[in-house]
Amino acid sequence: MTVWSVIGSGVAGLAVASELVSRGAQVQIFDPGGPPGPHGCSWWAGGMLAPWCEFENAEESVLRLGQLALEWWGTRTRVQRRGTLVVANPRDLPDLRRFSRRTEGFAEVDQPKIRELEPDLHGFTRGLLFADEAHLDPRQALRDLRTQLVKQGVEFHHKLAPTRLENAIDCRGLHARDVLHDLRGVKGEMLVIRCPDVTLTRPVRLLHPRMPLYIVPRGDGVYMLGATMIESEDSSRITARSMLELLSAAYALNPAFGEAEVLEIGVDLRPAFPDNLPRIRRLGRTIYANGLYRHGYLLAPALAQGVADLALKNTHSEMVDEDRA
Repeated sequence: MTVWSVIGSGVAGLAVASELVSRGAQVQIFDPGGPPGPHGCSWWAGGMLAPWCEFENAEESVLRLGQLALEWWGTRTRVQRRGTLVVANPRDLPDLRRFSRRTEGFAEVDQPKIRELEPDLHGFTRGLLFADEAHLDPRQALRDLRTQLVKQGVEFHHKLAPTRLENAIDCRGLHARDVLHDLRGVKGEMLVIRCPDVTLTRPVRLLHPRMPLYIVPRGDGVYMLGATMIESEDSSRITARSMLELLSAAYALNPAFGEAEVLEIGVDLRPAFPDNLPRIRRLGRTIYANGLYRHGYLLAPALAQGVADLALKNTHSEMVDEDRA
């Protein structure tokens, strides 16, 4: 039986392996970094399954393919289907109207409805509720995928993959730039905070002229704050401006966030192609799956299905880069 070797165990590699195993393939995984952890870009994701919100500044394919993620992840980890709430301060309501014109799948909500949905949000008179969206805990999702794969007989090798490897699927993210020369890194910065005095039950996006913020509840008063997308490959530190704006935006949601405890500061580089869409390429004996950009958990299932179609059926999905395959 053919053994498929997946290189890399971030969200892309684990999703590809999971999809292959679900179709009866035999898989092994190589990753010198070991189990999921802070060393990987996937560790610092927001975990929002929000194709309708993302459509505001993304291609139609992100909206369409992203919807596959809701069911795919729902069979593999805990997915909370409470929707996404988008709000803006009164002075920024033109941004909310602009957001609504660029997407779909929402209901307009007024101040009483906002207070009903999230009693701890103060001062917001208008919002948009994307009721069909969901979110997950990305760290738990990685652990769940890995645990399931081990139970299904997948062997993990905590070392570099052999140079000559048959039936390889490269999911190394930015490390694949030794072959995929058009990849670039896009810097993202985020904070993990604890604020027991605030209870939010769904992701909230605060529109802001300089830096839109998202806040995702992790439970027990813990939240992920994220927003920045910087065309920089310096992943060594967060900027003072970014930290100030992240915390200021959280404070605008509820002043109690001013007393929050900062638990973690994360900086990562998301792999992206020039059009910010993922690509599947077959070069020689290796299939390359890469370029998830800011849509890691949203588009990883569609990427995994495209890889499995190409590997097992030689069927080309829309993600396959025909010009380079």
